[in-house]
Amino acid sequence: MHSAQHSKTALITGGTGFIGSELVKQMLAAGYSVHLYSRQAAAAIKKFNGKVSAFERWDELTNDTQFDVVVNLAGSPVVGPRWSAARKQVLLDSRVGTTEGLMSWIARATVKPSVLVNGSAIGYYGCRGDEALDESAPPQDEFMSELCQKWEAAAQKAENFSVRVVRLRLGLVFCSHDDKGGALPKLITPYYFGLGGRMGDGQQVMSWVHRDDVIAVILRAMSDASMSGAYNLTAPEAPTQAQFATAVGQALHRPTFLVTPACIIDMLAGEMGALFTKGQRVVPKRLLDEGYKFKYPTLISALDSYLGK
Repeated sequence: MHSAQHSKTALITGGTGFIGSELVKQMLAAGYSVHLYSRQAAAAIKKFNGKVSAFERWDELTNDTQFDVVVNLAGSPVVGPRWSAARKQVLLDSRVGTTEGLMSWIARATVKPSVLVNGSAIGYYGCRGDEALDESAPPQDEFMSELCQKWEAAAQKAENFSVRVVRLRLGLVFCSHDDKGGALPKLITPYYFGLGGRMGDGQQVMSWVHRDDVIAVILRAMSDASMSGAYNLTAPEAPTQAQFATAVGQALHRPTFLVTPACIIDMLAGEMGALFTKGQRVVPKRLLDEGYKFKYPTLISALDSYLGK
């Protein structure tokens, strides 16, 4: 996977997803040779017009294959079908299973990558209301927390091979106006039809981050050898759901009087409903302490970006 002149090489899992696809584009523009682990390798190569290579099985990598950096973003969407036992297993396999496959290659690789940037989520902390949660907050005994704990634990095994591991705990990921992915289009669409408003009591805190900041922090983590361990990747300003509803309504000039009772959401979504009705105030303490300046630090700045203002 190295060229004779050795351009920088990167292995990315989840490279065709909402975050991964933009990361791939930026890394290609920066001169990286990009290789994707994908369940549909041919489609992945086509998506990037043949500018990447891709493989579907870890045993396709030889012991002599070398990558300078690895970014592990693989995972089926958490918001989707109800969390049946089978669905939970799919979510675990797509994250933990993929990461364990990656570890199997790192273990036998003659030359190890210098860094592994591993995706995770603020679900690690569980639903904690208005409690301010920095990276020192403990996990909880609930499914999302268990999923993130197992995902991160699998990635940390790379440290046994002297690989620097950075674990990024992402909030809801927002996008700009020319994008279709992420959480924002789904959250905002009802407001266009006058159907937006409060979910439950509206006091649940929404910790979010713009995709531009996610990409910037991933690139920083790749190059900054001082970064290791867990980082909360959330914007400094986290509104309540009611504040979000008011801000969107004002931006779109739409009413926000509709209230969806929490019991209805829980009935429709089951255990997954907690993602919408219970909040988390997650603080990006380590990033702020280390001098990172968010491109989108406030909800208004993110909404203006999405609405093209």
